[in-house]
Amino acid sequence: MKFNDAVLGAIFLALSIAVLVTIQGFPKIPGQSVGPSAFPGLIAVLLAGCSIALIWRGWRERASQPLVAIGAWLSSPPHVRNFLVVVGGLVFYVLAADTLGFLPCGAIILCALFLTLRVRPLLAVALALIVPVVIHLIFYKLLRVPLPWGVLPVMW
Repeated sequence: MKFNDAVLGAIFLALSIAVLVTIQGFPKIPGQSVGPSAFPGLIAVLLAGCSIALIWRGWRERASQPLVAIGAWLSSPPHVRNFLVVVGGLVFYVLAADTLGFLPCGAIILCALFLTLRVRPLLAVALALIVPVVIHLIFYKLLRVPLPWGVLPVMW
């Protein structure tokens, strides 16, 4: 699916405006001119500028490019299935990560993705069990970002 630049520009402009409205509620740091809203605000202003450029470009090309063009992949069942498995995995993680934890959710999602993409089953299961542990170690030990444990006890 291909969207006209004006459509995407309007979506990104709305996002940048939402960010600018949201950061107005961030607390000010006494004695400093740069607070927690400075960098998100700067990025939102830059995004708004790029969005306006996209809208302008899309508006100029509106005669030669439709607002939405359906891609050829939408008529291909394997491509649609792969897309739905990825989106389903994301939705599953959002809904189940706090309850099950990162490690079980990661293993389930990776196994589903690998099997959908026709990775050999033994390799798919092995990777689905090993990769979440490696990712968890990187986040927990190196980056010091805790991921949800869920049903598993805190081991480290």
